[in-house]
Amino acid sequence: MTKRAFWPANALSGLLLLPLSACTTLSTPIVKPVDYPQVGAINLNVAATEPASHQLLDIGIVVFEDNEDESAARTYGDRIFTEVRDKEIRYLPFLLRKVLIESQQWGAVRVLPEADPSVDLLIQGRILRSNGTELAVQINAADSSGRNWISAVYGDEAVRSDYPKDIRFTPSRPFVPSEHQEPYQDLYEKIGNDLVTVRSNLSASDLQTIRDVSTLVYANDLSPESFGHMLTTNDKGLLEVISLPADNDPMLARVEDMRVRHHVFIDTVDEYYGALHDEMVQAYIMWRRHSFDQKEQLVSREEQPLNQDFFSSSSGYLTFTQRYNRYRWSKIYRQEFQELAAGFNQELAPAILKLNEQVHGLSGTMAEQYIQWRRILRRLFELETGGV
Repeated sequence: MTKRAFWPANALSGLLLLPLSACTTLSTPIVKPVDYPQVGAINLNVAATEPASHQLLDIGIVVFEDNEDESAARTYGDRIFTEVRDKEIRYLPFLLRKVLIESQQWGAVRVLPEADPSVDLLIQGRILRSNGTELAVQINAADSSGRNWISAVYGDEAVRSDYPKDIRFTPSRPFVPSEHQEPYQDLYEKIGNDLVTVRSNLSASDLQTIRDVSTLVYANDLSPESFGHMLTTNDKGLLEVISLPADNDPMLARVEDMRVRHHVFIDTVDEYYGALHDEMVQAYIMWRRHSFDQKEQLVSREEQPLNQDFFSSSSGYLTFTQRYNRYRWSKIYRQEFQELAAGFNQELAPAILKLNEQVHGLSGTMAEQYIQWRRILRRLFELETGGV
């Protein structure tokens, strides 16, 4: 049997200096984490039969805000990559969208760059914590009348089994999205279930009122002079309908025509965020797994610090070897991740922006195109109605 060479601790110290010092350069003073409420294990409430028409509210999910505490986020275990953080606010809403569609409880569900006057229910979110081990978001949902449906913090934790064992994808072992689960699926399903619960407590009349208010809110957005008098705010601070135009009202017909055009456009907007999700998912899974490994390594270092006794034991030698291998592979994963991140939003998503430019004469980012489009529809409505 070949004996393993014995290295005294003082000889090892020089070797240890480079990788461990490199690791510590990624660190900042650790901030005590905030404990967010956890959703636990959730089963999505999927509609057994198609809901009634008044229950099929159209939902808009606004691109999230990032409100994560930077000092807490940039600890060694929660290493942040700028490329991900910039896209994550668009990525997470699309995951929620997928769950709401899967539940078969709603009408159209779209991700949007900002609040939209044409939807029945608007969801807004703020990222409070996001890394490989935990996700926490503040969710606010309100219908077109202003009624609050949800205002709560949702948190979820990931475990190692939530991630693929190996994230070194190659041509012979390509990345297959369907083979990878979302670690925080329970969080999105809990939000979906809570929305269904709120809806179940509203009467058919309440839900129809929401849809009627949505129609007039959009009409008012096109022409306040023509439709502003049809809405009022009640003593609860909610919008309610004073009067509805007749079904054969020509102005209402034009509003519905504009709304259809607008929905066709925001379907394109939603497609853009879907393309962004598809182009990002591989690198995002790599980032989360890398973040999870970094957090594990941080915990391991805290539980077994490096000292003289550490190096004099065989278990200490093995632990160090495992740490060094994690560090070495983390560098490889980071390089692979950065190569992928550099390709974010370089194929299908910009093609959609280009198509909007060619078809609609729009330019700029999707958020900028969205604003331009709403201005165009207002102007078009004014021209078609003669400024009435």
